[in-house]
Formats: sequence, structure tokens, C-alpha cells
Amino acid sequence: MSLLSLIDLEFAVGGPPLLDGVNLALEPGERVAVVGRNGAGKTTLLKLIDGSLTPDAGEVRVQSGVRIARLRQEVPDELPGTIADVVAAGLGEVHGWIREFDALAERGGDPDRLAALQARIDAADGWNADQRTAQVLERLDLDGSSAFETLSGGLKRRVLLGRALVARPDVLLLDEPTNHLDIAAIEWLETLLAGYPGALVFITHDRRFLRALATRIVEIDRGRLTSWPGDWDNYLRRREERLHAEALADREFDRRLAEEETWIRQGIKARRTRNEGRVRALKRMRAERAARREQLGQVRMDVAEAEKSGRKVIELEEVSFGYGGETLIEGVSTTIFRGDRIGLIGPNGSGKSTLLKLMLGELQPSSGEVRLGTRLEVVYFDQQRAALRDDWSAAENVGDGRDFVTINGRDRHVIGYLGDFLFSPDRARAPISRLSGGERNRLLLAKLFARPSNLLVMDEPTNDLDAETLELLEALLAEYPGTLLLVSHDRDFLDNVVTATLVMEEGGRVGEYVGGYSDWQRQVRPRETPVAGPARVGSTAPGTAPPPAAARSKKLGYKQQRELDALPGKVEALEARMAELTARLNDPALYQESAEAIREVNEAVAALQLEIDAAYAAWEALEARAG
Repeated sequence: MSLLSLIDLEFAVGGPPLLDGVNLALEPGERVAVVGRNGAGKTTLLKLIDGSLTPDAGEVRVQSGVRIARLRQEVPDELPGTIADVVAAGLGEVHGWIREFDALAERGGDPDRLAALQARIDAADGWNADQRTAQVLERLDLDGSSAFETLSGGLKRRVLLGRALVARPDVLLLDEPTNHLDIAAIEWLETLLAGYPGALVFITHDRRFLRALATRIVEIDRGRLTSWPGDWDNYLRRREERLHAEALADREFDRRLAEEETWIRQGIKARRTRNEGRVRALKRMRAERAARREQLGQVRMDVAEAEKSGRKVIELEEVSFGYGGETLIEGVSTTIFRGDRIGLIGPNGSGKSTLLKLMLGELQPSSGEVRLGTRLEVVYFDQQRAALRDDWSAAENVGDGRDFVTINGRDRHVIGYLGDFLFSPDRARAPISRLSGGERNRLLLAKLFARPSNLLVMDEPTNDLDAETLELLEALLAEYPGTLLLVSHDRDFLDNVVTATLVMEEGGRVGEYVGGYSDWQRQVRPRETPVAGPARVGSTAPGTAPPPAAARSKKLGYKQQRELDALPGKVEALEARMAELTARLNDPALYQESAEAIREVNEAVAALQLEIDAAYAAWEALEARAG
């Protein structure tokens, strides 16, 4: 039985409907990825599901007792209290009842009120709320006593995920859950969600994250909703086939409409003898053509090119840097040449932005030397979008108050130029406070690409962009004639764009590797080079060979030595079983079976993950004891 159903759902915001007669059923255990262009209505769909919005027509039908929680795309600026307070707030009314009960009990309040509160808490199993909060904090590796407002963006996202999980929802809605997370955190989240026993509906721009999790892909396009099996490449292929067939049908319809319009405009004799049924059919065709919603066009990107820089762009020689006695960068030496496309990889807080500032001369190293090349024209894409003025319109931001921009020697009106980035004239003249996250990202790209450059520095440019725009940006950067420095946590984007990577490693070291993210992984895995940031027990990916056992020591007894010797084989067998279960979860055929069968597979995954974590913990403890 479906957990929830959307029945003939309609919703509009002052224009064509975002959702027009949408139908959708969500089954237990499904992991549904919602895709579509920026502004298509993906976030709106999640808000309708959790009741934050009310549909204009149709119905959201939720099975009795089903709990729904949503992780929002935006991180609140201010949430009072500690991490534990914010997570516990996900319990909703139960959290408030417990706090009120404790306060009344402490000061000897009204016994009747205390009894009523106790009955409510008992009915909601609320007395286990503290235990549930503690379990979530432990599972997400969070310190409950820390103040929420002092955290980084990535940690705040993790806390908000905990707030959604503590309610133990049957349906978990995730809106861009990978935003502000580094690669290690994204991979950790993939593992967590792969074993989640409930149903997931999520929006993401990270294609590798989508491929790893989705059992079904739901696309929103021009108000319509279509469903596809959870295979991203198959979805892209079949979507292109559908759009091609749609274009052929539209051309044939337009040809017949033109013929009928010619016929109706013939001379008096033809009109006197015309077929009234044919006239009515023409009226219907006119109405159908007027109601047709054209597909949103493709972004057309072009970068204003500056004069070529010198052959050597940036040279670092034994560069070190630190704050307050803590070393962030230690003894880095590298040379970046014209045309290089360099990706910077590392956890949040590992020093990527600091390294960029050292490279650009914005910071002076504690020791060593940074030499910049000649004729550099630098354009910087800031993930905080600080280059945009909120009191200006999109057109004013791009043109800096002028009506024209110059792209490669050719003057273009700013409204026409913004049209290449899918801004209508009305949207281009509107204050940017009305723009969505994806539109603001496109606007910043338009502004920066209008400036001549031969060194392009991009800090997380992929956030909030739809898949089509991402692919076009990839193609543009791959053909960019200048030099590119790219900070990104999007693994596919790195693989498709960069020619080399600089990786923040432990002790302030910076490793230099040929190729993108996957190439780095292949090079670093045999060497087991530690990446900066804390390692997480049990985070080894399924199918990855476990680390070799340490040299044996006499500190272990015979039985413990036997256990340690057996652990590598045990872990390998457990991870092979996890790979089988993951493949089963990703098989669309599973969701044609009964709800009980789906639930059994999800429970098996969750139990197996706990067993793998326990095996790794035992392995770590025994090896530590063995020295």
C-alpha cells in the first residue's frame, strides 16, 4: 500500500502552472530522485508533500500514521541553542511537552496539568525522546553541547539532517542535501541513506550521489510529471528520445495548423461551402497550440577572453602558512602553466580557500615564495555570491549600471545577453532578491563571463544548477583557453573538467595528482595516503579491499590473534553481501513486490551496516592493542 499519493495535483504562482494535473504514488522503501530545470517546481513538490503548501486543486493523500520530515535547502541564519536542542526540536510537540513537564515538576506545578502532559507523552512514546536524540547525535558524529550558530555550513546541514531523522519519519524529504558538504561527508551521507529503512524523496545536483541512491527518477517538465527507473544514463537517453518524438509531433501539428489556416482564409466561394466540422476542428487546434508550453531553452555560455597570460601562471616554492601556531599549508611546491585546469580537493576547513588566496597573492606565506605570471586577468566565482548587489536588478548587476556588455570585442545589450542565460526581460529587470538559488548562480556566471579573463577561479560553482546547465558549464570550462582553478565537491564535475588535482592531506601537505577525482582515488588507494580531516570508522566503501593487518605482537592472546586474523575475510564477506543487497535495492523490479518484501530488504541493509561497523571497530581495537 502506498505511503502517500498525489492525485491530480495543480499548483501555480502567478504564471503557467508549476504542477498541472500531477499524479504520484510513493511506496515503502523507495528512493525517488526529483529532477528538472531550475524553477520547474521541484522544491514546491516537496513542500506540497509535507503540507507546507496547499495545492490549488487535487489532493495529497497520506496513509494514516505516516510521519513525514523535510530537510530544507536553505540553512537558517539563526537557530538558538545547542546542537542537541536543534536536533531534539525535530520531535515536535513531544519535545515541548517534555520541557513543560520538567519545568512544572521542578516547581511543583498544577497536578492536573502534569497528569495530562504525562498521558500525552506516554501515548507518543516521548520518554524515549532523550535516548533517540542521543542515538542520532552519535550516529551523525555530533557534539550535542556545541552551539549551533558557531558551526560551519556543512555541519549545520548535518545537524538539520539529525533534526529530520530524530522523528523517525516514514518519508524523508531532502532538498539538495549535499550542498555545503565536502566529498567525505557526501560519501558518508550516501552510506547512511542507502541503509535508511523509510522512503526517500530527494532533490540533488550531484549526479554521482543520484546514481548511488535513486531507485526511481521523477522528472518535472512544464508542469508535467513523468517517472523513470532509477538509472540516470537510461533516463537521459529515453528523455532525449521523448523530446525528439515530441518535437517531430509538434512540427507535424504546426504544419497541419498552417494548412487549415490557409484554407479558412480562402475566397468567398470556399467560405460559403466550407465544412463546419472542419471549422470547429480548426478552433480546437488553435486552442491546443495556444496552450502548448514550449520547452525551456538551453543556456548559451560564452566567456570573454583576455590577452594570453605568460606560460607560467603561478609558481609556489616551499610555501607554508598557518594561523595562531596551527599549520594549514606546509612546504608546498608546484607550478601551474597556462591552460592547466586544476581541481582543489579536501574537507571543509582543510585550507583550500587559504591555498587559493596564497596562489593569487591575497595572503603572504609564512615562509617560501609565490611568483605570479605576467599579463594575468583574474575572474573569481565566489560561492557566497558576494559579487552580486541585492539592491540592483539582474541587468544592473551584469552591466554594472550600463546597458551594454562587450563580449570578445562585440557589444551586446545586457537584456539580450541575459537571455542566453535563460532570463526573460521581466526577470532580468526584477530585483535579484526574487531569484531562486539556481537563478542567482546563473546570474553570477553571466556577470563573471562578461569580464575578460585568462585565469578563472571558481569556488563551488555547481550549487543549485540543474543538470543541463551543469553539462554546458562542463563543456565550456573544458574548452576554456585560459587557466582554471576549481574548488568543487561534485565528483563527476571534477572528473569531466580538471586535468590535475591538488589534494589537502594531513599535516598541511598538499598532494599533486594527474587527472580528476576518480584518477586521484585510483592513485591514492594503493598508497593509503590520509586526506586531511577525521576518518570515520566503517566508512570504507562496499567492494573496497580492507587495509592490511598490522604486524602481530605478543600483546594479543591466542584467541584474540585468531579473531584478528579472521576479521579481514569476515569484512570482505560482509561487504560482498552489502553489494548484493544494494544491487537488489537499486533493482526497480523490487518495488513491484509486496511492501513486506521491500521492508525486509531495507531492514537487512540496516542490520548488515551495523554488523560491518562493529567488525571494523573490533578490527581497529585489536590492531591498536597489537601495536
